[in-house]
Amino acid sequence: MLTLSNVNKTFNIGTVSEKKALRNINLEVADGEFITLIGTNGAGKSTLFNAIAGSFITDTGSIILDGTDITLMPDHKRARSIGRLFQDPKFGTAPNMTIEQNLLMAAGHGGWMSIANKSDKKKVRECVARLEMGLEDRMDQLVGSLSGGQRQALTLMMATVNPPKLLLLDECTAALDPSTAAKVLSLIKQTVSEQKLTCLMITHDMQMALDYGNRTLMMNGGSIILDISGEERDNMTVQGLLDRFKQVCGNGLMNDRMLLG
Repeated sequence: MLTLSNVNKTFNIGTVSEKKALRNINLEVADGEFITLIGTNGAGKSTLFNAIAGSFITDTGSIILDGTDITLMPDHKRARSIGRLFQDPKFGTAPNMTIEQNLLMAAGHGGWMSIANKSDKKKVRECVARLEMGLEDRMDQLVGSLSGGQRQALTLMMATVNPPKLLLLDECTAALDPSTAAKVLSLIKQTVSEQKLTCLMITHDMQMALDYGNRTLMMNGGSIILDISGEERDNMTVQGLLDRFKQVCGNGLMNDRMLLG
């Protein structure tokens, strides 16, 4: 479903700031897989997401999504097939548009630029009602006045109102308080399950990485250094992940902000 072959990316080539951000990434993601991705700061997790989403063109390699080569496809075209949530709840929504306008735009009805019919408005209202935040009764409210958790939940609805071929979750609960984060994570789990989405989720919480999804990757120095699933993952513990990391990379993880569960 998603295939990355020999993907490499180096930034600031030939300068003192040169950084090898992705090193020979080879990854196969099957339809319906929910993969959690962990690693230290600067390991290449978000850079990998940026490569998949088209934020830059990779130096080498190919990226194939559902049989289509998207390696050179611009990001705005990839966005038709790839949904994404960022760490900052302010990303992904238009603050000066209403809740209804944001959802209609995401659904492909042009938001404020076109006139939506009653059926369209009913559909997005029902979509918002699934959040169980009471926002369905505030459809004319500007999104910029919502709380961080409400905006992140709304972004999830916008990213999945037309089910994407791939959903990328980039530490999307890191900026939320624990209660709100738990609510958004519950919505993510429900949405991914109901829509049978293929999903990759970056997290710094190692226990969360084992609790969610069906496969876990660990990155370091721009490379994937661990890929576990099935019985091996079911029996894995946070301490086991730490031990595996130290076998490959030493004690670098100890100074990271990664949560140890």
